[in-house]
Amino acid sequence: MESHNTSAEEDGDARPAKRRRKLPPEPTTALPARRRENGGHLLNFFGNCVDTAEPSSTQLSKNAIKKAAKEAEKAEKKAEQARLREKELQLRQREEAANDFAASNYGEHPPTTAPVSHCEWLQLTKVEEWEDRLCIFRCAIENARIQSTKLAFLSVSQRLQSIQVVVAEDGENVSRQMVKFAGDIPAESLCVIHGIVKRTTEQIKSTTVQGFEIQAKKIYLVSKASTPLPLQPADSERALPSETNEDVNSPLVSLNTRLNNRVLDLRAKINHCIFILQDGVDSLFQEFLRAQGFIRIHTPKIIGAPSEGGSNVFRLDYFQGNCYLAQSPQLYKQMAIQARFPRVMEIGPVFRAEKSFTARHLTEFTGLDVEMEFEEDYHEVVDVLEKLMLFIFKGLQERYSDETELIRKVYPVQPFKLPANAPRLHFAEGIKMLRKAGESIGDYDDLTTPQEKKLGQLVLEKYGSDFYTLDQFPKALRPFYTMPSSTDPDNYSNSYDMFMRGQEICSGAQRIHSYELLVQRIRELNMNPEQAGLKDYVAGFKYGCAPHGRGGFGLERIVQFYLGLPNIRLASMFPRDPTRVVP
Repeated sequence: MESHNTSAEEDGDARPAKRRRKLPPEPTTALPARRRENGGHLLNFFGNCVDTAEPSSTQLSKNAIKKAAKEAEKAEKKAEQARLREKELQLRQREEAANDFAASNYGEHPPTTAPVSHCEWLQLTKVEEWEDRLCIFRCAIENARIQSTKLAFLSVSQRLQSIQVVVAEDGENVSRQMVKFAGDIPAESLCVIHGIVKRTTEQIKSTTVQGFEIQAKKIYLVSKASTPLPLQPADSERALPSETNEDVNSPLVSLNTRLNNRVLDLRAKINHCIFILQDGVDSLFQEFLRAQGFIRIHTPKIIGAPSEGGSNVFRLDYFQGNCYLAQSPQLYKQMAIQARFPRVMEIGPVFRAEKSFTARHLTEFTGLDVEMEFEEDYHEVVDVLEKLMLFIFKGLQERYSDETELIRKVYPVQPFKLPANAPRLHFAEGIKMLRKAGESIGDYDDLTTPQEKKLGQLVLEKYGSDFYTLDQFPKALRPFYTMPSSTDPDNYSNSYDMFMRGQEICSGAQRIHSYELLVQRIRELNMNPEQAGLKDYVAGFKYGCAPHGRGGFGLERIVQFYLGLPNIRLASMFPRDPTRVVP
């Protein structure tokens, strides 16, 4: 029996096999093929294997083609529906706007200056005087929330004060559209609000003004804040991570992030308090000294030679030569004394090219400098400086207690303790106290920072004072222009430092006013009185000069130590250190 599977080649007598009918090729698609990780094949979009030797395009089945067509049709319908919805929304919004009776009572304020209204503008510090009266005031939006389509609440602020604003539909001044507009205003935007001041039945705990609120009648957006903000001002109301263990689960923003976004950072109420108090130190400094017969002078900060020996100065190109930024106004204050100005003061920038990365050093800070003649003894100068600081501390306690208390809520610190008179210790006495407390230190060694803090604690325990003077520093620790001690000229000098909470805020001394003695001291230290930087300084003493002394304070340090701030950069509006020259 013959097999039906025998091929024509195997059986030459068999009839030729019938040729199969060729089907037309299936439609192709332009979908790209994907290469497999191994082998010489491609996978098409649907995962079918295609031989790479074949030049033809990937072929799709009829079902796949139909499915793709349905998907495309479905997507087109969906897009058309979205277009219709958007068109309906725009139409509805136009209709609502056309029917908005309060349209003129809200919106973005034009950037050009509006006509002067001659109205009295509300200051939140005097809000109680405006009860039941219509007011106008500009404010910053702290937050805005929509309670319903008919009601929104705003928390707004002016510097240290904040108040709640109620935006409620009333059918006359406030529409639902206005409620939505108010609730959508981004935080930190500036607005002008017209409204009526009303006393509340309950205290509003989220604002500083707790017994009043404002019922808005008009709201105009003056300047819209971008979103999202790189820094929330509320983040700056928290203590730096290294200084507190409270709220450890709260998100904390680093000091660098705050300083990189300093404008937003400075909006925090605590920062306003810090710089209000800093201005208070400046003002009290001048108030006391003017009453003592001092005049304020202004000296150059671009100088031709280093002002204190040549080290740690910033050198600048100056036309065809070089110049330096002043490390202190010392030379010019003494020239003022030589010119018969008996008492001078200066407030100005001081530059130190020191690579100090501590929490109490800056490369640029504000110096509070004093230079004065005395009649018999340099302690006349010390007396004035101590009384000056006591006046400043008492003034801060009496005039800036509200700001101080707000700061202490963030950085808790004991109130600054002051006696009637500031303790004044001889350097040798300070060394003795440290040794008794277990410190190892030589008779004429300079104090380390930990030893300064330790001595400050010992003084507080013994005298009940956070402020004291350490007098008669070793001669070897002071510059050549410092007058040697009258009681022990070989070892000590008529110089002194002043401390707050165990940290230095002032360095001062009696200057050598004798030309001959000054030249002698310069030569003893193997320097040349004719060298650049010394020649002009020494020359002024040839023509007669009264005995005089000085004191130089750092403004930022006074603020830092008085408030117990963890870092001096918090007390500088735009701090400069070895790594920061912006913003």
